[in-house]
Amino acid sequence: MDTNFKDYEAIHGGVCAVCGFEAAGINCGIRPNRSKKDLALIYSKIPCITAAVYTKNKVKGAPIYVTQDHLKKSDFKVNAVIVNSGNANTCNADGIEKASAMCELAAEQLHINKEKVIVASTGVIGETLPIEPIKNHIQELCDSLSYSGSHNAANAIMTTDTREKEYAIEFNLGGKTCHLGIIGKGTGMINPNMGTMLCFITSDVAISQSLLQKALRYVTDRTFNMISIDGDTSTNDMVVIMTNETSGNDKIESEDDDYNTFVSALYVVMRRISRELAADGEGATKLIECKVKHAPSEKTAQNIAKSVISSMLLKAAIYGEDANWGRILCAIGYAEGDFDVSKISVQLASRTKDVMVCKNGMGVDFSEEAAQFILNGDEIKIIVDLHNGNFTAMSWGCDLTHDYVKINGEYRT
Repeated sequence: MDTNFKDYEAIHGGVCAVCGFEAAGINCGIRPNRSKKDLALIYSKIPCITAAVYTKNKVKGAPIYVTQDHLKKSDFKVNAVIVNSGNANTCNADGIEKASAMCELAAEQLHINKEKVIVASTGVIGETLPIEPIKNHIQELCDSLSYSGSHNAANAIMTTDTREKEYAIEFNLGGKTCHLGIIGKGTGMINPNMGTMLCFITSDVAISQSLLQKALRYVTDRTFNMISIDGDTSTNDMVVIMTNETSGNDKIESEDDDYNTFVSALYVVMRRISRELAADGEGATKLIECKVKHAPSEKTAQNIAKSVISSMLLKAAIYGEDANWGRILCAIGYAEGDFDVSKISVQLASRTKDVMVCKNGMGVDFSEEAAQFILNGDEIKIIVDLHNGNFTAMSWGCDLTHDYVKINGEYRT
């Protein structure tokens, strides 16, 4: 996407950077480790126009079905989202009942209709979700709501993440200052349509629900759906955006300049979290960013970019700091799309250095020392030029390490 990042100023506060939104995160006992929070709540007293996208896995967590039902019944206007970590509430006979109960418990404390609450869960699949810890601590959760609670909420939705992921920006729409805040989690099972990933976005922009949904889907396809950690697609993935429409901007009801500005703003925050998710992949030590340019179509560019960062052989080579560029060409070659391999060039780059390793589909002499310097860093860029069009795409992944196997070999224990 063509976005002028200078138009969007980073601010503090995460999801609470948007006026009217409170958040909280506590440990209720779903996780035995009391130092790790496991229950989060985001709340706006003003009902919010809401849109969501979900995993495409045929096996879906019960919270997805309840959220879809509540959005439909509330005409896509909700006040709150409640989220637990440590248990996915998936493939359980009583899953719908437990997810509904979470909404009811929050609604009672917030004095709103249960359909005004949506729900998400993340964690181990196939284990019964105990409702008692949530029931016993729901008042504590609601009492903990704060206009500075974004960080606690970001912590409470984490599973194997090593750090919280939150961000916020402000920008201008028709002379009005508008805001977007975001928190997200997910470090494994990310491919190809999100994955063990939850993301919650708050806003104050006035916009029709249909355009909000369209914008969210458009940007998701260019951010979260361009991440790959390990090739797995999870069951509970969900991205939700809620806007309380308090900024005072003229309501966006057509795909005009204001709509494009809003879409770009969404891209700024969602791209930021996408990069953070990839960099924090399970066991990861390096972020891999692949940029494909001069492609004959955006879809071809996306397919190639995603293919490159999804290659397990390449991910292992990056971990070993081996400039095995042939694995890049191999991954390009099995990507779907019509392109001329004989025109392709490939560069490896860091923040300060770059080196050409392939030109016209063939290897070229390059400095192994320069390549080693690049691969020794914690962020490696792979730039693929197809020399065959005007379209660009970006994707994000991480290296494949010994720790990835250890984390997933011991996930339940």
